Amino acid sequence: MSLTLAQATKIIEGALKKGREMKFRSLGVAVLDARGVLVAYSGEDGGGLFRPDIARAKAHGCLGFNSGGRPLAERGAQMPQFASAIAEISGGKFAPMLGGALVRNAAGEIVGAVGTSGDTSDNDEVCTVAGIEAAGLKADTGA
Repeated sequence: MSLTLAQATKIIEGALKKGREMKFRSLGVAVLDARGVLVAYSGEDGGGLFRPDIARAKAHGCLGFNSGGRPLAERGAQMPQFASAIAEISGGKFAPMLGGALVRNAAGEIVGAVGTSGDTSDNDEVCTVAGIEAAGLKADTGA
């Protein structure tokens, strides 16, 4: 099973809603299916040019390592050469920062990943989790 467009839309709406409630800066949210294909992206007005790429790279990295974004951020900080190598190997589709999470269904299977970008990485992660949960799915940040 993979994410549907309807689920991806709920994730995006939930993440953006959380960001607005918490008065975060303009966010962008990318939702990928389990194969790493972009299902949906939406960004709020005022977001920077790289916002979609960063959000997608956060999600893509999670799928690439079958890991939530938290351990990837820690590993990237401890091993910057590793992070640079993976970013190069993946064609820029790896951003080891908080804000990315795997999406799991009720059975615990990975059905996709989400990346949020726009505020601090910690705040991006809060919105990612809120969006996934708004769609009735489980967020796996690796925490």
